[in-house]
Amino acid sequence: MNHRFLACASRWPQALGALTAVIAAVSLAPVPVAGLTSLGSFVGVAEASGQGSQTPSSAADSSTPPRTPWGDPDLQGIWDFRTLTPLERPKELAGKEFLTDVEVAEFEQQTLEQRNADRRDGADKLRGPGSDVERAYNQFWWDYGTNVIGSRRTSLIVDPPDGRIPWTPEAQKRAAGFFGFFGRIPAGPEDRALSERCILGFNSGPPMVPSAYNNNVQLFQIPGYVVILNEMVHNARIVPIDGRPHLPQDLRQWVGDSRGHWEGTTLVVDTTNFLRETSFTGSSANLHLVERFTRADADTLLYEFTVEDPTTWTRAWTAAVPMKKTELPMYEYACHEGNYGMFGILEGARAEEKGPR
Repeated sequence: MNHRFLACASRWPQALGALTAVIAAVSLAPVPVAGLTSLGSFVGVAEASGQGSQTPSSAADSSTPPRTPWGDPDLQGIWDFRTLTPLERPKELAGKEFLTDVEVAEFEQQTLEQRNADRRDGADKLRGPGSDVERAYNQFWWDYGTNVIGSRRTSLIVDPPDGRIPWTPEAQKRAAGFFGFFGRIPAGPEDRALSERCILGFNSGPPMVPSAYNNNVQLFQIPGYVVILNEMVHNARIVPIDGRPHLPQDLRQWVGDSRGHWEGTTLVVDTTNFLRETSFTGSSANLHLVERFTRADADTLLYEFTVEDPTTWTRAWTAAVPMKKTELPMYEYACHEGNYGMFGILEGARAEEKGPR
């Protein structure tokens, strides 16, 4: 947390002021609509607290979380979702749902050693002579975290039980073509990933998945709305919770169209209307996302998400990420202002097209 990948942090007060103005400008008039439904099965509060046992998320309803002045469960604060626990269960851990304490220590040490960007050994053997430079930032800037989640689960995916993404054969082919696409010379920025173009962060989603740095999210609440502000690319989702319907299907957005409601003390956010280019782990524009935010205790926010896309996965799948409250500040991730890498990529592409001199 001390060394997040920061840029132009001094601009944060202006960014927060702009966000406040946006929230204040949003109409608070409720629009009646039938209640939304959510997907899937979810792990319980004990999972987030590191107890390891599984119970339905509704168990959190029996607790007494703090409330806002208008009576909603209070989820506000800055939440840190760094972890070494991978999204998918590693193949070498197939059939093993939880690690022992000894295995946790070994896994954490091995993972930290493998990710140490200050290492110079092995680079040429793995990916060729340029891979030493391509490690990019030194270790100071990386912030994956240093520990697995408290339950010692071997993956953030909790359903399917094998902890793996249930790809369709067609989606696997599509993914192979996607990565092959990056081996071609880019004609322009549209030929590069959205994160390289500073449009979407690679951990901010939605849904949010722990990654290399800036694994922080801040929640704001006002009557009728919740704002989900990610540190990565400082995207803010303004989520109405007043019962209004989704936008028409022909209106598509980078982060989809989110609508929220309360189920007991759990905030449920239903998101549709994604763009094809958003592509969460290879998904299409048919992506349907349901997120659940539950205050497990004073310092833990249990974040669960279920994704469904019949053109990409054979079934819906669910992941759970326990987030820890932090008193450290959020910083603006000023990506466009410092995106010299894109200039370099495209200048290199033009030079490559000219061929050897």
